[in-house]
Amino acid sequence: MTHRPEPVLAGRVRPLRDRDHERVLREALAVRRAGDIPLIGDERWSEDQWRGVVEHATGAIVPDEAEWAALTSGSTGRPRIILRTQQSWDMSYPFLDEWGELTPADTMLIAAHPVSSMASYAASHAAHTGFPFNTPVKHRMGPGDIASATILHGTPWHLRDLLDLLDAGHPSPMRVAFVGGDRLPQQLRHRAAHRGIRVLGYFGAAELSMVAIDDGDGLRAFPGVDLQTRDGVLWARTDQRAVAVLGTGGAYRVRGAWATVGDRAVIADGRLSLRGRSDDAIQTAGATVLPNDIEEVLASVHGVHAATVIGVPDERAGQLVAAALETDGGDTTQVLERVKSIARAQLTPAHIPRRWKTTTRLPRTGSGKIRRPTPEEFEALR
Repeated sequence: MTHRPEPVLAGRVRPLRDRDHERVLREALAVRRAGDIPLIGDERWSEDQWRGVVEHATGAIVPDEAEWAALTSGSTGRPRIILRTQQSWDMSYPFLDEWGELTPADTMLIAAHPVSSMASYAASHAAHTGFPFNTPVKHRMGPGDIASATILHGTPWHLRDLLDLLDAGHPSPMRVAFVGGDRLPQQLRHRAAHRGIRVLGYFGAAELSMVAIDDGDGLRAFPGVDLQTRDGVLWARTDQRAVAVLGTGGAYRVRGAWATVGDRAVIADGRLSLRGRSDDAIQTAGATVLPNDIEEVLASVHGVHAATVIGVPDERAGQLVAAALETDGGDTTQVLERVKSIARAQLTPAHIPRRWKTTTRLPRTGSGKIRRPTPEEFEALR
């Protein structure tokens, strides 16, 4: 079933859903050109879920300057609506164009699901610079999707899919990849370089847009963005900031010209090291453990595509550190033994996972970003 635009809502917000991802992104651009505000939902949501989002948008007061809307989850599970201006995105595109030497002759493959602000940002980028775009025909990209695309915009998972297709012998003129959403493993960057693909990794947020970039020598502030840490939490001063956030929950806070989404970080010699969200900390036997520190080590092991770490309840310790590893589904015994050996060698005792799971695919958000499972989801992983 195809979802078509709903009636116009208060504040010019136009909700859109469609199983055809390319079509819904083009509809969003058309809504923008008409002077309204596109809000893309997930066609996989139930009608009740979608109705709740639409009612939330209907009852909200939308600032006159808002031109784009995006959805992001709050702590209550109800999506929040992020509102921003067109200019807040447009100001970043010249840098991307110059870095990637992009021209109207290029074609972008937007691999992220349209419900993600990453996809809207990428479609807007195509419209701004004047190159065409397309999206994967199916959930996972296939040979036909990469046959004519020269630019990829997606997550590390999408970059891995691209490289796997190239390794399998499927041709593509791909030469540039913009990769956000998750940490970018060095092994993926090296594989891309071997294929002649330049990779610009970036860290951003729906509320802040582009925050930091990594073209191979570590994360540094995006041009025009100022960064600082306060009590170990990253704050940014940027003109790319959203004009309003509708709904409660989440870690987004504003203090004057500065804003944060709650990421822990360290800045040294102009380079940014992320340590995960402040509310992801695990309390185990009196120690405070940040999952990101562990995930970085585990994901670096050969045979591990991605890793996520959570705390699972324990009567004695309060929580136990638990790790889930995404592998190719082959012989996981050797991979797990290798990971455990490296964990013992590189991690402190408090950081070493006590529970382990392997799976061929970790839980992900609609955009393809790895989502930390709940303890119940962790137990059910196979």
